[in-house]
Amino acid sequence: MTDTSTSKLIGKALIVSEDAVTTRLLSEAMEELALSVEVCGKIADALDRVNHSKLEVAVIDLSLGNQAILFLERVRASASNRTAITFAITNNSAQTAAALKGGSAFTLQKPLTIESIRHTFKAAYGLIVRERRRYFRYPISVPAAASRKGQSEIFGKTINISEKGMALSTSTPLTSGAELKIQFSLPDPRLDLTADCKVCWHNDKGQAGLLFVFMASNLASELQAWLARRLEEQLPDAVTRKFQSSPT
Repeated sequence: MTDTSTSKLIGKALIVSEDAVTTRLLSEAMEELALSVEVCGKIADALDRVNHSKLEVAVIDLSLGNQAILFLERVRASASNRTAITFAITNNSAQTAAALKGGSAFTLQKPLTIESIRHTFKAAYGLIVRERRRYFRYPISVPAAASRKGQSEIFGKTINISEKGMALSTSTPLTSGAELKIQFSLPDPRLDLTADCKVCWHNDKGQAGLLFVFMASNLASELQAWLARRLEEQLPDAVTRKFQSSPT
């Protein structure tokens, strides 16, 4: 079985179905992609998960009735899951059309086979990785310098970094709402970054969360590529080999 230890998971998947065969086949295929899987048999329970968890993948079985399309719509309206990759399990072409109209990115029509599921997931893999990367925080400690208008420079170390921002530890406390310019370099390969930031949170340990308000487009693209490499390094070797040609 593919190694899906916590440190090597690409993300979370929610399957909404009461069909034991469907959930078994989907779970097997998702675990091969280093996705952790949760199964809900009731749409009400699944909606609660959508409201309280970040998902990379959501799968709904249209055999659950009219509320299944509502589930797709609720995922799309969710603040944290509106970009999750959605799949619909359908019984016929009419349901397939309804699922696509309702916002499902992919459909799988019964009877399902592990081969048909793997084929569809392989087509979707690049999108799944991209969704995970958007929220991926890579832990790293490198020196950083923060400058504020009219004030002395503040030095510290990074805690983690994502596409949208970073956590920073400094000897001089930062305050929420403060605006500053941050400069630091990432290794392997070296990437020198500068960004205008806003402090979103801070604590009494000298740690703060920074939102990237502006970063030059070429640097933002290089940061995305750097994070994509770090994410790929965390995947099980079997997954990387299987999908190494898929776009991210």
